[in-house]
Amino acid sequence: MRKIAPSYGKDTEIVAVSMTPEGLNKRCIVPLFLTFQNSEDNAKAALAEANQSRPEGFITEIVNKPTSLASEYRDQANANPPGYRYTASNAYIKNDADVVSVLEEAFTAPLSRESFALYFAMSPCSRQPLPDMALSMHTDHYFSLYSIWKSEEDDRACKRLARDIMVRIEPHADGAYLGDADFQVRKTRFWTDECATKLMDLRRKWDPQGVICGYLDVNDQSRTAGLANLSEWCEEKW
Repeated sequence: MRKIAPSYGKDTEIVAVSMTPEGLNKRCIVPLFLTFQNSEDNAKAALAEANQSRPEGFITEIVNKPTSLASEYRDQANANPPGYRYTASNAYIKNDADVVSVLEEAFTAPLSRESFALYFAMSPCSRQPLPDMALSMHTDHYFSLYSIWKSEEDDRACKRLARDIMVRIEPHADGAYLGDADFQVRKTRFWTDECATKLMDLRRKWDPQGVICGYLDVNDQSRTAGLANLSEWCEEKW
């Protein structure tokens, strides 16, 4: 996936998911290629390289299956069932990291059946200059971990396992995506230093008293100073 990802454009999403598929009792790695084209022939042509590069030994395969946005949303909803307990974290892995080795534990750890880990090949879009935006952190490799369980009694064990995995991944990361962050648990880099400074300068200019809600970190201590643009794990709370 990493080798062929740069040859694809922004019209194709390339991910690998570690999950337990329905009907199986073991974790599997599922590569997914989703392309958006204006005809079936163009879609098949876009996926040809991926289809030709499939490794041997797969359990099952789906080739050139038509889908829809409604179907994709249903699949996503099924992957995040209601009534469960969740902890989520993510990282932008450094471009020069040995991604397979860095993420091996996360993709093979004995997580619950509902849990999953996701690798998103961001290249070549990650190499394009960004517009003037605060969320300026990105690399060629995005990773996220969703630990999902049913019982409150398992809170400590499930949170601990997910946290331990992420602590070991952190040294190989440049930062993270803000949307899956819990500032009560972990601080990291969500933007470049330049963008972080600009963002907080704007906030102090237009909201010097901190009337608008901030980042809800521990005791809301960041206030108008903003989050420190560094990696730091907060005191464990179970």
